[in-house]
Amino acid sequence: MISITPYGKDVVVKVFIAGAILALIAVFTDNLIITVLLSAVAVFLWLFTLYFFRDPERRVPSVYRQGDLLSPADGKVVLIQDITNNEDNLFPAGEKLRQVSIFLSPLNVHVNRIPLTGKVEYLKYVKGEYLVAFDHKASERNERTEIGISGITDKEKVLFKQIAGFVARRIVYDIDNGSDVIAGERFGMIKFGSRVDLIMRDDYKVRVKINDIVTAGETIIAEL
Repeated sequence: MISITPYGKDVVVKVFIAGAILALIAVFTDNLIITVLLSAVAVFLWLFTLYFFRDPERRVPSVYRQGDLLSPADGKVVLIQDITNNEDNLFPAGEKLRQVSIFLSPLNVHVNRIPLTGKVEYLKYVKGEYLVAFDHKASERNERTEIGISGITDKEKVLFKQIAGFVARRIVYDIDNGSDVIAGERFGMIKFGSRVDLIMRDDYKVRVKINDIVTAGETIIAEL
C-alpha cells in the first residue's frame, strides 16, 4: 500500500478543503456546465495531490556496499560532468569533483532519500531564484539546500543539493548538522518540479548515463 508523505500532509489538507468548497458550489449551482466543470476540477485536484504526495516503500539493493552513493531522488539524469570546487563547503576549494544532476518532473515521487550512510557535516540553506530546474544554471542560482555527508572513510563524502525549480517553491528537510544518517532513509522533499545534484570526489565511478531513469533509495549512482 502506498502512503502519503507527512512532508505534504499540510498541502493535502488545504487542497481537499479547496476541493470540497468547489464541490459544494457545484452541488448548489443551477448551471449544469458549471456544475460539471467545478466537479471535474475538484476531483482532479484531489487525485493529483494524492498522486504527487505518494510515498512508496523502497528497499536498498542487495548489491549496495558502504561507500556507494544511492540516488536521493526519482527522476532523469540530465547532467554528468567534472567540476572544480570553488565554494566553501564539504570539499576543499580547488578539489576536482564529479557532478550528477537529476531532474524531477511533477509526475515523479518527490520524497528525497539519503545517498550515503554517515554523518551530516555540512548543511546550508540558500535563498535564490526560480529558474526552470533543467536549466544547469539552476544549480548555483536557484533556492536550494546543500547537504554534505561524510561516511566511514575519508573517501566517502557526498554533497547533494535540493534545488527548487520554476514550479517548486518549497524545500523540506528534517535533518540537522551532526545528524547520523542511513543510506536510503527519507529526509525530506521538494514540492513540485525540481532538481537534485550529487557532487562527489572524482575517484567515484559513476554507474548511470545521461537520460537514465533513477529511483530514490534504490538506484546506485556511483561506487568507489
